[in-house]
Amino acid sequence: MAKPHPIIQLTNVSLTLESGAGPVNILKEINFGIEKGETVGIVGPSGSGKSSLMSLMTGLEQATSGNVLVDGLAFEGANEDDLARHRLSRVGIVMQAFHLIPTMTALENVAVPLELAGVNDAFDQASRELEAVGLAHRMDHYPAQLSGGEQQRVALARALAPQPAILFGDEPTGNLDGKTGRAIIDLIFDLSKSRGSTLILVTHDPALADRCDRVISMSDGRIVDDTGDTQSVSGEGDLMQKATQP
Repeated sequence: MAKPHPIIQLTNVSLTLESGAGPVNILKEINFGIEKGETVGIVGPSGSGKSSLMSLMTGLEQATSGNVLVDGLAFEGANEDDLARHRLSRVGIVMQAFHLIPTMTALENVAVPLELAGVNDAFDQASRELEAVGLAHRMDHYPAQLSGGEQQRVALARALAPQPAILFGDEPTGNLDGKTGRAIIDLIFDLSKSRGSTLILVTHDPALADRCDRVISMSDGRIVDDTGDTQSVSGEGDLMQKATQP
């Protein structure tokens, strides 16, 4: 039986950014595929390139070289409008900072992006998503009236509202206390699993990464270990140890 095509495929991907001191190689020859429905943790120390890798997979950053294919769209041939439409309909993103609009209620924060995407029942759909994250009683509250955990639940509802094929989280519990963070992570795993979404989490937390089907470890812009790759980099013990430390 033929193996299905990965929902994400990166082939010989590199990212170089200009700085005052000259070009900086952020990512170097990245190769991997992620299957539909996988949960993947991306770990590594600060500056290892894991957030930049997520930016490439979401289309927020364009690779300098190589090929990025996400849910059927080849990014190297896509313009900014193509990438924006793709993010709006196929990708959900939850960040460490909640990025809620302070002058909008929780319901409006979830519904307005749906309206911009042309969804007819945007507010009804937003209401259902807020119920799914346990905020049916807080829909009419503004971000300043919500706790950090509640704000992140709104951000999660907003990310999930378009029914994305892929959900990305970049340190989604970084601004939360331990108990609240664990509750948010449980919710992310439960909701992504129930909807069949592919889940990719950038994290410093080894315990969180261990909950994933697969862990990709990064150091100095390279993948130094990939538990889902039988040909993963070997003989790099020092780099692997470094990659799993905060």
